[in-house]
Amino acid sequence: MIDLALPRPSITAAAAAALIDAAERHAASIGLAIVTVIVDESGVLKAMRRMDGAALVAIAVAEKKARTAVGFGIATGQPWRDFIGSDPILAAGAESIPDFTMFTGGIPLRVGGALVGAIGVSGGHYSHDEACAQAALAVVGFAKA
Repeated sequence: MIDLALPRPSITAAAAAALIDAAERHAASIGLAIVTVIVDESGVLKAMRRMDGAALVAIAVAEKKARTAVGFGIATGQPWRDFIGSDPILAAGAESIPDFTMFTGGIPLRVGGALVGAIGVSGGHYSHDEACAQAALAVVGFAKA
């Protein structure tokens, strides 16, 4: 008989809440209002919070960042720019994929090497979004991406 119910590691609701709290603390310290999205290992929304004053469009962007990071298992931003380089066909094709973005601020979350989810942050310049995401990982204890 084939066992179809294999357990899959996944981010917990408590860890998701702690990540959001830490990202928002960093954002507040630099005067930024952000949206933070946490998805599970399948890209399903686990938690999301929009700080007062964060732009509405940041909701969709943060979600895209998280889904890109978990979907490919790599961070958004520089890894994608390195891969695509100056290839206009890849650049145009990549940005037309639903739930995909190259904006920095999406980071996969791993525990013991297993992909358990991803964080996506949006609300400021992408470098600030990345700083908020990295600050969250450091506080909660995930390895720095």
